[in-house]
Amino acid sequence: MRRLWAGLAIGVLAIALGGVARSGGSRRVIAGSVTQPAGEWRVYGRDAWGTRYTPLDQITPENFGGLRVAWEWDSIDNALCRTRPDLKPGPNEATPLMVDGVLYTSTGLSQVAALDAATGRTLWTYDPGCGGYVHRGVAYWESRRRGGLDRRIFMTANDGHLVALDAATGKPVRGFGKNGVVDLTVGLRRPVVRKLISNTSPPIICGDVVVVGGSVDDFQDRKEMPPGDVRGYDARTGKQLWRFQSVPQPGEFGNDTWEDGSWRYTGATNVWTVMSYDPELDYVYLPFGTPNNDWYGGHRKGAGLFGESLVCLEAKTGKRVWHFQMIHHGVWDYDLPCAPNLLDVTVNGRRVKAIAQVTKQAFCFVFDRATGQPLWPIDERPMPGSRLPGEKTWPTQPIPTRPKPFDRQGLTDADLIDFTPELKQEARELLKDGWSYGQLYLPPVLGKKCIEMPGWVGGASWAGAAVDPETGTLYVPSVSNPMWLTLTKPKSAFADVSLKIDENGDHVPGPRGLPIVKPPYGRITAIDVNTGDHRWMMPVGDGPRNHPALRHLNLPRLGHHRRSYVVVTKTLLLVAQEGSWFQSGPPEEKPRLRAFDKTTGRLLGEIPIPAPATGAPITYMAGGKQFVAIPVGGVNDPQRLIALALP
Repeated sequence: MRRLWAGLAIGVLAIALGGVARSGGSRRVIAGSVTQPAGEWRVYGRDAWGTRYTPLDQITPENFGGLRVAWEWDSIDNALCRTRPDLKPGPNEATPLMVDGVLYTSTGLSQVAALDAATGRTLWTYDPGCGGYVHRGVAYWESRRRGGLDRRIFMTANDGHLVALDAATGKPVRGFGKNGVVDLTVGLRRPVVRKLISNTSPPIICGDVVVVGGSVDDFQDRKEMPPGDVRGYDARTGKQLWRFQSVPQPGEFGNDTWEDGSWRYTGATNVWTVMSYDPELDYVYLPFGTPNNDWYGGHRKGAGLFGESLVCLEAKTGKRVWHFQMIHHGVWDYDLPCAPNLLDVTVNGRRVKAIAQVTKQAFCFVFDRATGQPLWPIDERPMPGSRLPGEKTWPTQPIPTRPKPFDRQGLTDADLIDFTPELKQEARELLKDGWSYGQLYLPPVLGKKCIEMPGWVGGASWAGAAVDPETGTLYVPSVSNPMWLTLTKPKSAFADVSLKIDENGDHVPGPRGLPIVKPPYGRITAIDVNTGDHRWMMPVGDGPRNHPALRHLNLPRLGHHRRSYVVVTKTLLLVAQEGSWFQSGPPEEKPRLRAFDKTTGRLLGEIPIPAPATGAPITYMAGGKQFVAIPVGGVNDPQRLIALALP
């Protein structure tokens, strides 16, 4: 999630290839044409393609149940918060990297730490002193130089700075920027208010270019906001090499999609999440978010490129190669939430370099990543128009013909909970007055509780999907969780837009504390990207089947309405699930790490873990053992990194 700023009027509630020696020591070519030892995890998604796949096979279906906690690391944020009670970090969302026996991770307060991957012992720490809320990780870069390797850890801190650290010592690299730091507010096309921007996700390394996105507060009820431009920096010097302006200026492609001069002041339209990179093509892929304001665009009429678009750039130059806008003039906060997945597939007998982007609204858009051509037709279908004063929503939206949606879209009477006739009727009564709901892309209306299904945390979320490159299968975790908000007229003369969010967005209440919709509430969907077909769908978690109103029905697993994080290995699909730190709903389940059969979706086993996951796990080899490291904690619980291994 993006940072929640003070005074925010809305509270978001949510809810390679081939065999490998078990020592993990041999170097292999993996997805992304990057060479790294098979037992390492050098990029947020393990490789630049964002596959979250490893060929490790020491943990198998037969021995998975024997995994035990090998060590726990107490985050350095915990000690800092004990001395600074004013600091309030969010969930521990950082996915660590593992390089040459060392784990590198960030914290919600923008600190960085290096750990011994076999023991969890802290090797060094770095504190930029800026604080923060959440952070999802760091990036690793290396280059040969006289006398050895130049190895650096790059961190985009919450206060809008890019930091380069020596990977061996944690000290800032003096030759990079100003004493190891680059101010990311410098060079933007207009002055910015620093408190409205931050960086919560790691940059991506594209050769010797560090590509940096950023998070802009797009909830504000004002039309002038900082731009969400993406920039490329020299990994050695910190010099800015290029800038891609996310709201095109005069003379640039797409400027005509911003009517009435709205290109002058509109901001956000940023890449707050993780990116992907194809080293062979030297193309970097940028998933953009919504322009401000998330739910009202009367001050930014037009389609609004490059809002909610997947954009492909030349990594060395920042030149646009192709783009596809997945929502025109978005008013649903359906940011592209995660890194697109790169994979090679065979479609109708033709080998294709593909890219798959999953979305909050539960679509999977698939393209040729070299050309941007869809692998299957994408239809522009008519959509309802807005009735809000000054608003003009786009008359059509793009709908993929394949693959089919991987989660429920829109809310109708047929979607309401129906385990018993009584529960169905109670659900109807709850939505009888004061609510607005219906099909996907129904525009918000004034003064009613407007339901989005999926809600603005997904569907798919920043947790992203994973790929098995051997089969071309995409594994997509998603949540069926409707959410609501209310728009009202502004209450003060200084408001720059005609409407603002006045009520808290929330989990839509269901009968007797149950979800208001049918299950599954949390799921994994396996999609064959060679054909566009769904191979299987499986609920994740028990869900509320033991609720007093349901216990007598002897129901199967219903799925738990929490975000899931997936990792694919040679032998298993590993799934860790989030807890309740920011979502309401039925009572929590006991935290588990689960293993599924990749081919059928059958649950192979589950083991208890000390706390629910709060970020995406990794798996790696250290000291001859395959470890699974899971970030947990934050908000009201101590932040930790938990490592599991076989005895």
